[in-house]
Amino acid sequence: MIPRLLLVVFLAGSLHAGTTPTVRPSPTPAVSLAQSVIRVNSTNQSFDFLRPWMKKAPFPRRGLGVVLDGGLVLVTAELVANHNYVELEKAQSAEKSPAEVVRVDYDYNLALLKPADPKFLEDFRPLPLDSGAKVGDSALVLQLEPNGDLAETTAKLTSITTSGYPFEGMALLVFRVSAPLQQRDGSFTVPTVRDGRLLGLLMRYDPRMQTGDVIPPPVIQHFLDEHARPEFGGIPRAGLAFSHTRDPQLRRYLGLNEPGGVLVTDVLRDGAAATAGIKTGDVVLAVNGQAVDQDGNYADPEFGRIPFSHLTNLKAHTADTVTFRIFREGKTFDVPVLLVPRDRSKMLSEPYIMDRAPRFVVLGGLVFQELSRPYLQEWGGNWVQDAPQRLVHYDAFQNEVDPERGRIIFLSQVLPTADTLGYEDLRDLVVTKVNGRTIRSLDDLSAAIKEPVDGFHRVEFEEDPHVLFLDAKSVEQNREALQSQYSLPVLERL
Repeated sequence: MIPRLLLVVFLAGSLHAGTTPTVRPSPTPAVSLAQSVIRVNSTNQSFDFLRPWMKKAPFPRRGLGVVLDGGLVLVTAELVANHNYVELEKAQSAEKSPAEVVRVDYDYNLALLKPADPKFLEDFRPLPLDSGAKVGDSALVLQLEPNGDLAETTAKLTSITTSGYPFEGMALLVFRVSAPLQQRDGSFTVPTVRDGRLLGLLMRYDPRMQTGDVIPPPVIQHFLDEHARPEFGGIPRAGLAFSHTRDPQLRRYLGLNEPGGVLVTDVLRDGAAATAGIKTGDVVLAVNGQAVDQDGNYADPEFGRIPFSHLTNLKAHTADTVTFRIFREGKTFDVPVLLVPRDRSKMLSEPYIMDRAPRFVVLGGLVFQELSRPYLQEWGGNWVQDAPQRLVHYDAFQNEVDPERGRIIFLSQVLPTADTLGYEDLRDLVVTKVNGRTIRSLDDLSAAIKEPVDGFHRVEFEEDPHVLFLDAKSVEQNREALQSQYSLPVLERL
């Protein structure tokens, strides 16, 4: 079975010379594709969110990267997620060079690498980006044999749509390809080509259906454009959810005589749409002059009918303004929306935490953490059903929680000690107050435990038992014993 792949497809288009690749039309020399791809070896080590003071065992990943202008190598973010060490390897000679991850963004699922040796890639040919790919186009999937030879498999572009990307699930443009791929050396990432131009990087492959989802050139170009800006803005968002308006009864109820339009069902608090004044119950008729149909699609001149989110996510950049044509209570008007990326500092539960350690506080054996989706995902592929349901609810419906609530701080587990006798079975309880202080972050909790009340730490929860007490003097006296007993490097990481 082939693991997650990085597919690289090459079609028409090219790249400007310089520090950051951009598209330019020009012919490509007829040289070996092996001069444009390079093996990437990464040693990764993720954090253990059930024991946040620890890391899990390190593991290797091997894949292929695409050489770009400016001495950069493009890979998927998955390949280098939580990396300890990354190196580039020439397939034929096995010559290696350590590599630096100069940019990684998990929304795009893309990363840029640079070799420590500036001359390491001087014999390689940067690949151009494609433009103008259409359904039915053919390409070649590139893989490496163990001896370094290039293996080529014919692929066909079967559809162009939007689909959720791996880390947050945000729907972005994807090219869907069909190819009978086999397991080969470094199949975590695999390139694909036609006419020497980059069609994309494969982030998913289904060996039973022999289909894969490719990160296409518009996503790659947007990522490269953001990398070239003084401040990396990431993917902008309108910050709204919608439903179709195919139901004629609904359209009559809304008084909607227009042929298209979708109903706004939710507006992200503090998001671009909310700031601009768009409300739940509005109908979006058009975006930047592009009519939106009853399913939320518009007629893209390059890709056909695709969701209008493409106009806000990839056709625009952070700080750009797009115009929404809105229907509300029988009136139609235009709303300018200043696009911004999502502010994760205001999220109750982060969708992913990569390349940094989770925060925690240990008090006398009580382990406190901030809610995050990676914590819930420790319950496995069925985490939505198997993880603690109160925490799953907070993660799923965080936009409905009072913004003054702050982060969700919870007691994740209890380490048995002399101070926690009787509390050993408590876990996954949401904290409301500690020592009389309302808790909106781990920083609040850290400050609160420095001020016990009448010689005790009082911890209050949303659920039973609602309150517990620890002897503050005993907790302090047993700090070193607690760290030694459970091999805790620290009792607090903020």
